[in-house]
Amino acid sequence: MVSRLYCSREAQKALGFNMADIYREKVIKVRVTDEEYAALKARSDKPRLAEWMRETCLDTSGQRKPRSQPRSTADPALLRQLAGIGNNLNQIARRVNSGQWGPLERVHVMTALAAVERQLAALKPERHDR
Repeated sequence: MVSRLYCSREAQKALGFNMADIYREKVIKVRVTDEEYAALKARSDKPRLAEWMRETCLDTSGQRKPRSQPRSTADPALLRQLAGIGNNLNQIARRVNSGQWGPLERVHVMTALAAVERQLAALKPERHDR
């Protein structure tokens, strides 16, 4: 019997090969800190971390664990707009910090950003529960 078979996963399963017989040729490198690595090892119930990560990330049983944080109830279109605004602000900040603009242009941008900040503060509801 061939120990490694070079064909699709579906074909291998159809031929009766178990997962140990399936040849994996793709590699995913993930950089983690020492603390993150220790946390992953602590969560793993398998001798090999890669095996545990495949089972956890590729779970096909349909029994997914609930999210640790509930999904946002905000309108998805609003969230996309806010993400776009954030991207624009990052581009402006990069341009201001790069020195491509002269002092006068920077003052105009900073004045406009201050106006946006005041308008956003006016929209934000007051929170007295702090």
